[in-house]
Amino acid sequence: MSKILIPIKPEYVDKILSGNKKYEYRKIKPKRKVDKMMIYSTYPIMKVVGEVEVIDIIEDNIHNLWKSTNQYSGISKDKFYKYFDKRDVGYAYKLGKVIKYDKPKKLTEIGINYTPQSFIYLD
Repeated sequence: MSKILIPIKPEYVDKILSGNKKYEYRKIKPKRKVDKMMIYSTYPIMKVVGEVEVIDIIEDNIHNLWKSTNQYSGISKDKFYKYFDKRDVGYAYKLGKVIKYDKPKKLTEIGINYTPQSFIYLD
């Protein structure tokens, strides 16, 4: 089982934790199969707030990706297309069971001394 730590803006973290956002978009995908994703809520929270099961990572052209995931995207069509600007292919992490931590953790509490840009492996 492989786990990654992924930084996400607080507005999207809230949607993931509430179950309203079931897809997390990324421009790159991990080389390893990922089963879990620890969620680092970026500024101003700056803590690891929970984790979520990764059911699948969908790879598709941008238009098909939006068509197949937009219902639970948690973002607007404009933000989606702006994020993937000048890219033909995108990735959507299909999210499953969510665990919200009672006590969020600083990165240093889990042995990380920097904020990752896209993601880092934890095992």
